Amino acid sequence: MSKKKIVVIGGVACGPKAASRIRRLDPEAEIIIIEKGELLSYAGCGLPFYLSGEIHDFKDLMCTPIGVVRDTHFFKAVKDITIYNKTVANKIDREAKKVTAVKVDTGESLEISYDHLVLAVGGEPFIPPLPGIDLKGVSSLTTVEDARKIRDGSGPLKNKKAIIVGGGLIGIEVIESFTKQGMEVTLIEKMGTVLPALLDEEMAYHVHQEIKNSGGKLLLNETLEKINGDETGQVKSITTSQGEVPADLVLIAIGTRPNVKLAKEAGLEIGSTGAIKVNEKLQTSDPAIYSGGDCVENVNLINNKPIYAPLGSTANKHGRIIGDQICGRSSSFKGVLGTAICRVFNINVAKSGLTEKEAKKEGYDYVTVLSPAPDKPHFLSEAKPIIIKLIAEKKTRKLLGAQIVGPGEVAKRMEIAITAMNYGATVDEIANLDLAYAPPFSPALDNIITAANIASNKIDGIAKTLTPQEVKKKMEAGDDFVFLDVRSPQEFEDIKIDDQRIKLIPLGKLRERLEELPRDKEIIVFCKISLRGYEAQLILEGAGFKDVKFMDGGVLCWPYAKQVKGN
Repeated sequence: MSKKKIVVIGGVACGPKAASRIRRLDPEAEIIIIEKGELLSYAGCGLPFYLSGEIHDFKDLMCTPIGVVRDTHFFKAVKDITIYNKTVANKIDREAKKVTAVKVDTGESLEISYDHLVLAVGGEPFIPPLPGIDLKGVSSLTTVEDARKIRDGSGPLKNKKAIIVGGGLIGIEVIESFTKQGMEVTLIEKMGTVLPALLDEEMAYHVHQEIKNSGGKLLLNETLEKINGDETGQVKSITTSQGEVPADLVLIAIGTRPNVKLAKEAGLEIGSTGAIKVNEKLQTSDPAIYSGGDCVENVNLINNKPIYAPLGSTANKHGRIIGDQICGRSSSFKGVLGTAICRVFNINVAKSGLTEKEAKKEGYDYVTVLSPAPDKPHFLSEAKPIIIKLIAEKKTRKLLGAQIVGPGEVAKRMEIAITAMNYGATVDEIANLDLAYAPPFSPALDNIITAANIASNKIDGIAKTLTPQEVKKKMEAGDDFVFLDVRSPQEFEDIKIDDQRIKLIPLGKLRERLEELPRDKEIIVFCKISLRGYEAQLILEGAGFKDVKFMDGGVLCWPYAKQVKGN
């Protein structure tokens, strides 16, 4: 039996992973990787940390854990994989099972046959066709070469004015990187919030505050119209829908588009998201051609619809499964939850599943939870706050999505939510998970368990709430209700929500002061984190009040103006 010949187009994440997996399973296979760039198998998600200076040498992004650089020599010597780097694949002949490629440096043409072909060509930054987009000092951030050009190719970065266009993951991570280099950074986002695909408004608010508190500037609801240069062709400013902003450097981070040119020209099926369509085996419409990474669409595990969610971790999973399939193993890829996590200066941000905006658009009947609390017992000095938002379907009691922000530990709570969504656990099952507990790690009832309990109480009609947005709308509409603050007088003085309807009655005094409250008006209760608000709702209902709700998340989740003592 002749040995298999596998050609992989793309040498960054999915491609090298697939090639390496094939080699481990089949020592006889002939494996070739074609990569248009010079560098191979680098950690693209580490580029912002190279920009910040946290990673000193770009080669660290290409190293194995013991410091060996994954270059062409490494792949040949260790894995017996032939590399054609600085080589562009420009045609796939599916009938003849051949790939045509051209070496960038010499112009030499190559024709390479295959038994199995792997398309791992990744994504491309979306660059808008605007005036000035080709000026010196304007760049994107996709490759190591991009990062080196920004950090090393334009002199010292300190005190330069940087404009980041786009408030997605790349833009948010780079604003910290540039700030650490001593730059004056402005981020422009055409939507009303940053991370609009990941966070709902009230959660994005905390990211806005962190950016501003850390020295960054935010221009929301603004659109880039043109980039202006000086007489040397160097960028000097940008013009937005609101005016002109000076700039020494402009980073375009509007988003990633799947690289499908080669696949389209070969007649492969393209999915509804605009990415290459694949099945659970990661086969394209041609069974001999597999594809993975940022060029393919996935299935959303919540609603079973196609989703484009480029991520390095997904690309590596794809590569392993492609390797398994080519070598006759039966592994498959079911889909993704659209999970993302990042650090924004001193806070952590994570999301998985549907946002509330998406759940509403999909027509789900759901409840939401806002649960702010310390990530460890309050009596430990290292305790830090986090805010959990859950979206749960009423009928099935299953999670539809989760978002967590705060300086405390968000990853482990998000990973519990991810596991629950992946296996269809209900909020009641989440609330009874036997999680690891000791005070240095979590409260006795972990934050995610508390959030799940709140969701259960809401679905059962025990906890009756309004979101901060719903309360704000009632304020602006001039509704006649009592806005009952059950915090202590000192808390009331420290942070206030400015509204004439507010009445202060500390929770410990509520039972003895019930007669101060009208029984013919709606009462909306709030406190710092909503726990006392919930207690007050039950006290008032027990005393015969008919229209009582508490504001979800309390003062900590109020994303609007507050009066803070001393400010």
